[in-house]
Amino acid sequence: MKPLPPADAMFLLMETRNQPMHVAGLNIFTPPARGGEDYLEKMETKWRSYTKALAPFNQRPVLRMGVWCWEEDKDFELDYHLRRLALPRPGRIRELLAIVARLHGNLLDRNRPLWETYIIEGLPGGRFAIYCKIHHALIDGVTGNKMMAQSLATDAKDNRAPLWAFEFPKRTAKPRTAAPGLITGVINAVRAGKEILPGIGSGLWDVVRSSQAHGDEVLPLQAPPTLFNVDISASRRFAAQSYSLKRLKTLGEASGATVNDITLAICAGALRKYLLAQNALPKKPLIAMVPVSLHDATTHGNQVGMLLANLGTNVADPLKRLDSVVKSTTIAKNRLMKMSRLEKMAHSMVMMVPAAPLMISGGARNHPMFNVVISNVPGPKDTLFLNGARLDEVYPVSIPTAYMALNITITGYGDTLGFGYTACRRSVPNLQRMLNYTDESITELESAVYGRAKTGLPKPASTLKAKKSPRAVTAKVTTVKKVAKPAKGKSATTK
Repeated sequence: MKPLPPADAMFLLMETRNQPMHVAGLNIFTPPARGGEDYLEKMETKWRSYTKALAPFNQRPVLRMGVWCWEEDKDFELDYHLRRLALPRPGRIRELLAIVARLHGNLLDRNRPLWETYIIEGLPGGRFAIYCKIHHALIDGVTGNKMMAQSLATDAKDNRAPLWAFEFPKRTAKPRTAAPGLITGVINAVRAGKEILPGIGSGLWDVVRSSQAHGDEVLPLQAPPTLFNVDISASRRFAAQSYSLKRLKTLGEASGATVNDITLAICAGALRKYLLAQNALPKKPLIAMVPVSLHDATTHGNQVGMLLANLGTNVADPLKRLDSVVKSTTIAKNRLMKMSRLEKMAHSMVMMVPAAPLMISGGARNHPMFNVVISNVPGPKDTLFLNGARLDEVYPVSIPTAYMALNITITGYGDTLGFGYTACRRSVPNLQRMLNYTDESITELESAVYGRAKTGLPKPASTLKAKKSPRAVTAKVTTVKKVAKPAKGKSATTK
């Protein structure tokens, strides 16, 4: 029996019926040409032969004397965790994401290991999907993405064990000194304290001076109230769309911004359009919380920091919005770079201290810590295969929370970026329109950036120097291998 670290246990403590705390991935595959009509049936039969789960997929949470611990499930039952579904006709992506949205709103059973995998058939052309959800207490999004990639193969002929039975590479432990255990423990505690205490102090100071931010710096509690910052129900909506990574990289080179900043600016433009359509755009800019992975070669569990970004949604000019994003993230990143890993974690956790009382009291509606979470999770570059089936598309399905009814997560795979919008069905109406607004936001930003390049206007002072003169790329991605003819982008949404 192993106690959960505080950062992991927090996700069990935060969970309610209306606020499930699991993350998920939706992967869409094309079966091998010679797979036959019974390909999925054979794959399922083979998977069901792996009746023993390996760590961490064999662990269930138990509460012992007020402390959450992991305990091996001695009565592991694969049939409960592995399920097969078929889409109703006509079997479009729309029907797929409607099912995913419904599944994503259901809690995981705490009497069992906290994960479920669904094989979903019925897509056109014989394609199928795998939807896998895992509790955030077990893994975070970055770790889950890496585990998914490791369990798949770069060779179509390589057949591997399914995720729960796959033997993942062991992490390399840091060498320890030969000092006696007690002395080593004291030394390590002192070293950790020297790193954590400055992070606690800086985090508290940021909260205290939240109304005194200078220039482009963003601090907690500066966000305006929006329709996203309300209590939520248990039902979910999910919409997804993919874009060419090359297209966004080229846009970044032209503007001197990073791909991460470009994706934030794209989301900012889409959010502005959405709120304008709802007649609910605040006069102040929306603030995004951007998770920052703090994993190294030896860390396990949830290792996440955060930075706050000004999305510039109060201005119509897409270049000024991008400039607001770049200035605020540059300040935040420069500050984080000066901190150690433990200091970053302490700083981020302390900055979130006001969130709990604000959520309990309902004060988060008028005084949100931030408005929306926007994550960018790196993914594998190579084309991957599952028992010969080619992985075509990867979409993240994340966690809306109370007073944070919309989550935007972006995952890379090959030469694509998959945008996943997960929201409370009741609090965020017409989520599918965010896909059109994302298309429009990219086109709008491209026109502004490339228009600036043609007229010879200088780039925003806050951005980095571009490496070369770019060419506009306005391509739609249909697979991970080829870039199709110009189009808005591949998209889908729930009903």
